[in-house]
Order: sequence, then structure tokens, then C-alpha cells
Amino acid sequence: MLTSKQRAYLRSLAVDLDTIVMVGKSGMSPELTKQADDALTARELIKGKVLETAPLSSREAAEQIAADVQADVVQVIGSKFVLYRKNEKEPKITLPKPAKK
Repeated sequence: MLTSKQRAYLRSLAVDLDTIVMVGKSGMSPELTKQADDALTARELIKGKVLETAPLSSREAAEQIAADVQADVVQVIGSKFVLYRKNEKEPKITLPKPAKK
């Protein structure tokens, strides 16, 4: 689970990312899930877009992909969404430490 500070940090990193996952009129497919899974393994942070012709909302698509690939939904704005999953073998992104209570 991400803290708000970690989420804000990931959002700042996502600004310059290219959109690599597109959900179109066919909706969710095993190929789409695999593409997202492979991209998360390689990059940890990915940006996706839900096209107007898609049968589900960007929030629904982001949450479904995240559930399928064990990722966190960082943000959903309009038709775009950002997902994050830490690569345990070779992490590329260092998240800010959660504040101690």
C-alpha cells in the first residue's frame, strides 16, 4: 500500500512517461494484461489510457489491470491512469520512506 507522499512522488515521475497501455473497444484482454505485466516488470511505473470506445471507465480499467498484475493504482485522471509495481529483483525507483508514527 502506498502512502500519499509515495503516491505524490510516483505521480511526479509519471508526468514524463509515454502512454504504453491502451484499452480500446475490445476492453480487457489477456494480451493487454500481459503487456502491462511485462512493462511493470521492466519499468515499475507505467501510464495507460482508456480510449473513448472502451466499454469501461478509466478507473475500472486501472483497478482491473492492477488487480490482475498485483500493482498499485497511483492515479486516474480523465482517460489516463498510472500503475506502479515494485520490481523485487532489481528495483529502479526508490520510494520515499513512510513517516514513522
